[in-house]
Amino acid sequence: MELARGVAALRRDLDAAICAVLARGQFVLGQEVAAFEAEFAAYCGAREAVGVASGTDAITIALRAVGVEPGDEVIVPANTCVPTVAGVEAAGAVPVLADVDPETWTLAPAAAAAAVSERTRAVVPVHLYGLCADVDALRGLGLKIVEDAAQAHGAELHGRRAGTLGDAAAFSFYPTKNLGGLGDGGAVVTNDADVAAAARSLRVYGERGRYESVRAGWNSRLDELQAAVLRVKLARLDDWNERRLELARRYGALALPRQRVPEGRRHAYHLYVVRSGERDLLQRRLAAAGIETRVHYPRAIHQHPAYAALAADGLGESERLAAEVLSLPLYPELTDDEADAVVAALA
Repeated sequence: MELARGVAALRRDLDAAICAVLARGQFVLGQEVAAFEAEFAAYCGAREAVGVASGTDAITIALRAVGVEPGDEVIVPANTCVPTVAGVEAAGAVPVLADVDPETWTLAPAAAAAAVSERTRAVVPVHLYGLCADVDALRGLGLKIVEDAAQAHGAELHGRRAGTLGDAAAFSFYPTKNLGGLGDGGAVVTNDADVAAAARSLRVYGERGRYESVRAGWNSRLDELQAAVLRVKLARLDDWNERRLELARRYGALALPRQRVPEGRRHAYHLYVVRSGERDLLQRRLAAAGIETRVHYPRAIHQHPAYAALAADGLGESERLAAEVLSLPLYPELTDDEADAVVAALA
């Protein structure tokens, strides 16, 4: 992904937004953050958005804000990126892995149900690659739901956007995301005013007012410069997502298996991922043709040395995906000719 292409297309507007922040001289929790929070909440169709320092922090803060306490168990899919689990652990909770659906590759409701114990407090469904997990089915578990929407800006489930499907949602604004800043950033999105208030307190040392901490919190603030950049980009997000969908349709001609998009879900196509039993050979062939690809993700969570203790029975689909998935080039500035070259190389 060539991030410089996206920056070049917006350079004048980005320069103006950054210069305005520099001229005001307020760089933390000022008017840009407040405006972005309001605009992003409205974009998601939610009541509140709370800017934080990263997507991982957003998971941690959201879990704490919905009532997860140290020692509580939180169910997460085994087929995800490490930050999902790191965010759970930072909240003091215990991650419990469950397998994913073999067609959507997102958390399987039946597997999540089988992982529930008397200590289970919440579930974190991951909207993998931009496809919403089956949150409606997960509601039947009676648990708090915190969406990992780091890859799902603008994705929808039955007409509702990611960020409004659970009790809270965690978004990332890492530069490669559908809505990405010029560094780290994240947000907690919710329709619950109490959850939003708790998140705002947690991001500034648990303060209720200046120098009055009423809960144990820490420093996790979205800065003014990033908020200004994100406001510029948010106005283009729907157009960029439409372009991602156009590119995904071009890749639709490929014969390789891919993530199924059930009726009623709108994929945001943060990534376009195929699978192959000869993934590594395929990746080398594309590299020889000058086409860069990535693997998201080469290990299920329990296959990382740091998380081997989380291994459990019944995680086979996550393990198979880790051995077979391959992400093809897809970002709004990718040209039709470049996408067609990928298709031709895989024909």
